Amino acid sequence: MSAKPTLKVFLCAPRGFCAGVVRAIDIVEHALHKFGAPVYVRHEIVHNRYVVEGLKRKGAIFVEELDEVPDNGAPVVFSAHGVPKAVPAEAEQRNLLAIDATCPLVTKVHREAEIHFRRDRKVILVGHKGHPEVIGTMGQLPEGAVTLVESAEDVAALPFTAEDALAFVTQTTLSVDDMAAVVNALKARFPQIVGPHRQDICYATTNRQEAVKEIAHKVDAFIVVGSPNSSNSQRLKEVAERNGCRSAQLVLRASDIDWSQLQDIRSLGVTAGASAPEILVEEILAAVGEKYELVIDTVTTATEDVSFPLPRNLREKVA
Repeated sequence: MSAKPTLKVFLCAPRGFCAGVVRAIDIVEHALHKFGAPVYVRHEIVHNRYVVEGLKRKGAIFVEELDEVPDNGAPVVFSAHGVPKAVPAEAEQRNLLAIDATCPLVTKVHREAEIHFRRDRKVILVGHKGHPEVIGTMGQLPEGAVTLVESAEDVAALPFTAEDALAFVTQTTLSVDDMAAVVNALKARFPQIVGPHRQDICYATTNRQEAVKEIAHKVDAFIVVGSPNSSNSQRLKEVAERNGCRSAQLVLRASDIDWSQLQDIRSLGVTAGASAPEILVEEILAAVGEKYELVIDTVTTATEDVSFPLPRNLREKVA
């Protein structure tokens, strides 16, 4: 029996869970501990099927809308992506025990949009149509108050003039490079436009993309661990491809690996989206290790020490 071929694996750091995802999962688990099952969750708490299925086994019930939540006193958690203002308003009207798991960095974008609106600026949101975070951000203001753009071409088609009072905010999980192209187009066409004091793309999205850029040109293939509906995971795959890797794939589990893309490779990059747990990275590495003798090199481009507190209604002790 011949020895397995050697494969150099460049493992990105940071990778995987960000502080907002950790907080969101902790919120559901603390709610289950404090109030008991069931705990209802509106939409996926984070975009990862493995995480969602794990919480279901512990007693979480995932629903699409609040009309699926019974009036039985069970808590309902809003996902990390944020929700339109109409959702907590409906929960309050029905006297539901609502727990907000919106990532604080998404909440920051919500507050920015509200401030611009109060200052009579027309608000432009850079983001992906239909993404839950975009729906939540647009839902902070009256209908029609936010204009969504996805590309520089969209900027060219905007009905505003350079004299209009304008401001922009962005989705937190965009490609840094894509966002920069759209923002540059906005600033070129509307020199007086007001942007965030600090960019809205979150630290975790930026750090994970920078780590991928560092090694993409060095490897024959790339595996991004994450769910297909995870925006930040999709962006990591795109970043790998744009920065010199000829073959990149996004996989949730080892069973999803397209082995045809890994034939005869000598080097592999591995990272994970911000909603992918480390156990899935380990599963992927174990599967690859069955076919190759792995030599793993961790490439660290940033150190993360961010954490967010739980909502007050979970920190308070039960009376």
